[in-house]
Amino acid sequence: MDMNTIEAVVRTGDPGEWRNGDAWLAGGTVLFSYGSFAFGKEPLRRLLDLSATNWAALTVTDSGIEIAATCTVAQLYALPDSDALALAAGRNRGEVVAGAAAWPALDLIRPCCDSFVASFKVWNMSTVGGNLCTSLPAGPMISLCAALDGTATIFGPGGASRTVPVAEFVTGDAKNCLAPGELLRSIHLPASALASRVAFRRLSLSNLGRSGALLIGRSDADGTLVLTVTAATKRPVQLRITAAPGAGPSAAALAAALEAAIPDALYHDDIHGLPAWRKDMTHRLAEEIRAELAAPEGVAPARVSGDFWPPRRTPGPTTPTPEQPQQEGR
Repeated sequence: MDMNTIEAVVRTGDPGEWRNGDAWLAGGTVLFSYGSFAFGKEPLRRLLDLSATNWAALTVTDSGIEIAATCTVAQLYALPDSDALALAAGRNRGEVVAGAAAWPALDLIRPCCDSFVASFKVWNMSTVGGNLCTSLPAGPMISLCAALDGTATIFGPGGASRTVPVAEFVTGDAKNCLAPGELLRSIHLPASALASRVAFRRLSLSNLGRSGALLIGRSDADGTLVLTVTAATKRPVQLRITAAPGAGPSAAALAAALEAAIPDALYHDDIHGLPAWRKDMTHRLAEEIRAELAAPEGVAPARVSGDFWPPRRTPGPTTPTPEQPQQEGR
């Protein structure tokens, strides 16, 4: 950590207090790693500390889940086992129902958190909002929130507020739609997406390495296949493919849709994977997801490349043991 240019730390969540040379501070896991020149040639002078906001990390209602930007990875990981989740769906009607607890897409939370391949120290400091705002292609909170049609609420100076789909929030490698001084407040995941059947695939070039391709599929109530591609591409790419009722899209239709939606120049190129490999793996994982979601519910997928899927059913991060077979692609 090299931040010897910082002159003040201001505890605030008010964008009106932002000025040139400031940076918003949440968990700090990336900011403290990048140092005083994290955002260009001009050094940072102040940190605006969001710890004073005391935003509720997670709020579950009939309409979905509201994730505060300051929610930590550890807090999100714990959500599927929380009592609040099981009771939330009936809170406004004065009755207790398990609807929220039965949302199938909750199965995505832990695989996405595991995709950080980070220690508990990072999990307890790193925030969902920080991962979105860092805007790296392999950001797994971007993958989760974009795949579930998340909507980001952004605060600006003077009381301004706007919303942006998470799939459009990230615009490129380490680039997003935030203007200077704007602050990501929260992400809303709608109940309609949470109620969908889902499938997840992740590949890296090394065992427990950074994601080279991370795809999430969703089968909506009307039969639409919603496929979200991240890590392989510089920004999230989301496809919505419709087909005849009860049929689902064909493998050929999916391949054609991928070719049309992702030009070769959009595939990411870094030490974690060449563009040609990322393209091949995107098509491979997308087909696995299509096949899994096309099969009857409850039928185990015929092929699972990568790791962290199917999700673990026990709480807490674990490490594979020698007795546990590693799945193809790890």
